Amino acid sequence: MAVNKMEKVTLIAAAEKEEAILQSIQGLQTVEIKDFYHSSVDQAYLDSYFAVSQVSGKAFDKKYYEELLLRIQDALLFMAHFASKEGKKIGIKRQVQTLDFLENSFNREQIVTYLNEIESLKKRLNDVENQRKKLLADEDWLARWQSLDVVPQEVTLNDASLVSGSLNVANNQEFLNELAQLPFVYAEEIYQSTNHVYYSLIFLKKNEEMINVLLSKFSFDKMNYPYDVLPTEAYEQTKKELASLVEEEKQIKKALAAYREHQEELYFAEEMVYALIYREEAKNHLLNTDYFSLIQGWIPEDEKLSFQESLYDTVPKSELYMVFEQPTSEEIQKDIPVKLKNNKLVAPFEMLTEMYSLPQYEEIDPTPIMTPFYMVFFGMMVADLGYGLLMLIGTLIARKTMILPRGMKRFVDFFFILSFPTIIWGFIYGSFFGATFPESLFGINLPFPILSTTEDVNTILLLSVAFGFIQLMTGLMVNGIELTKRKQYLESIGSSFAWQGLLIGILVAVLGTIVLKNNGFLMTGAVIAVISALSIVAVPVIQSKSKAKGIAKGLYELYNLTGYIGDLVSYTRLMALGISGGSIAAAFNMLVEFMPPVARFTVGILLIIALHALNLFLSLLSAYVHGARLQYVEFFGKFYTGGGRAFQPLKTEEKYLNIEKMKMKK
Repeated sequence: MAVNKMEKVTLIAAAEKEEAILQSIQGLQTVEIKDFYHSSVDQAYLDSYFAVSQVSGKAFDKKYYEELLLRIQDALLFMAHFASKEGKKIGIKRQVQTLDFLENSFNREQIVTYLNEIESLKKRLNDVENQRKKLLADEDWLARWQSLDVVPQEVTLNDASLVSGSLNVANNQEFLNELAQLPFVYAEEIYQSTNHVYYSLIFLKKNEEMINVLLSKFSFDKMNYPYDVLPTEAYEQTKKELASLVEEEKQIKKALAAYREHQEELYFAEEMVYALIYREEAKNHLLNTDYFSLIQGWIPEDEKLSFQESLYDTVPKSELYMVFEQPTSEEIQKDIPVKLKNNKLVAPFEMLTEMYSLPQYEEIDPTPIMTPFYMVFFGMMVADLGYGLLMLIGTLIARKTMILPRGMKRFVDFFFILSFPTIIWGFIYGSFFGATFPESLFGINLPFPILSTTEDVNTILLLSVAFGFIQLMTGLMVNGIELTKRKQYLESIGSSFAWQGLLIGILVAVLGTIVLKNNGFLMTGAVIAVISALSIVAVPVIQSKSKAKGIAKGLYELYNLTGYIGDLVSYTRLMALGISGGSIAAAFNMLVEFMPPVARFTVGILLIIALHALNLFLSLLSAYVHGARLQYVEFFGKFYTGGGRAFQPLKTEEKYLNIEKMKMKK
């Protein structure tokens, strides 16, 4: 498995065939449209033979469809918000459909009609809501003036004035005290709320200025009565208007509910409009004239046959010029996209490589090499049979019962595969939701745990470092092979094979001294290590014009041995996380065991489920992150550069649907 080989495809057809060709390409989802104006074509050639006046205009109104897309999204959002208020759900179950299905089901005029009607109902509903809020405020205000038995603006007094209003209840007593000193004022309390007191005052007009000073002193808020009937009548009229609005709101919502039958059409329409917009954006990369259209793109080699078959079904072979070319060295360096090609077991792990960086087009894909190590490391860090079974069952249910978005499906497949090493390491550690396996069953002695997280800590630690050593050796080997393929023989020795020899030599010497206690192994390891170290120093000396600089550079390279030691130490996290996760799970079990029997089988059940769910989440998160870190820092750094550009074929948004890739017709 490796980086998928790409070819450049060039299509020339009559201008009126352009839309059909792009539609077919979009349905195949296997061609990335290449920007013709930034390709390797000589610009002077374009200027000479394809003047600006020859380039045709676009009939597609992109702005119109972008506005239509926003209208559809607003309508769906409004319907979802409305449905949530009604306690109902809105949405569609994810489906698998073809682009042809979307094209055939899209009726633009009908969709626009739906949108106009929904927007009209939305406006009416908003108007009703605004009116209802205003009337509720009016109703509350009128309720405070029910005891006022006159219409203020209709009161006519020759020498007196009538003023109504309110003041803060905190100022009420002082206000009354000062009013008591004014014999020419009559005050009547109309209503008292928690914070305000409402009054009507009658006083002589000649004392109006004095009264205004008093009212201003106590921040008296004068009432501006807007009705021509008594407050009681206005209050009743307001309640009737509110009842009328409630009925109108019911009618609007009833009319709006009918559009739930068309929600699927609107979801499909949104997908289709996205497809149309993407197709239009692709046209900006083509060479369009009034007579013909020229399309260039990148296509994986293994998709050529189905591509040709599909295009010739769309446009007769006699009316379509199609040619495939190998990419030039310049295109490989600057333009060509990267698409990974792996089997079903490895493909889900491509997301780890993509998170780091895609390989360059001519670089090795590290995913197949990384996958077995990541699986072992992940399982070793989670290492619980119960957790592994939960992962297996959960991902199986998701895979079998739901149509998932492609990204989510790959994520589910990722954890489905990782459930197996988790189960295997759970058997090795003898852990089931933190509980240890029994030593015997039905009188039969069981071999579990193979490795005890309490008694075999040193063994697990050494095993972690051993796995790390194997992965480092693998990374160095891959680097050496790749450099050798490029005929960079000295670099392959200095950067790879010599380092392998040095590390293996040190390992043999250590084993011979500590484990085997054999001087022969010690001497053999020492000789291998010394020769390898001299090789690491010698390569820069041979490559450098200045031998002194070469020796200095070689010694500096040799100093990187401390980095390899640090890398090996990093792998001890495999032991640490595996033991800590199991210990936390065991502690949770012990916590529930200490509870009284009644509590243990009531609250304890809920508590143990919640605690193990938390531990499972933290264990998976830790294993995911630290497993990726070991690949990115310790492993990839030995042979992998990255920096490739992702392959981006012309396709659809797939927001609500999985668009089925068109297949070659038999």
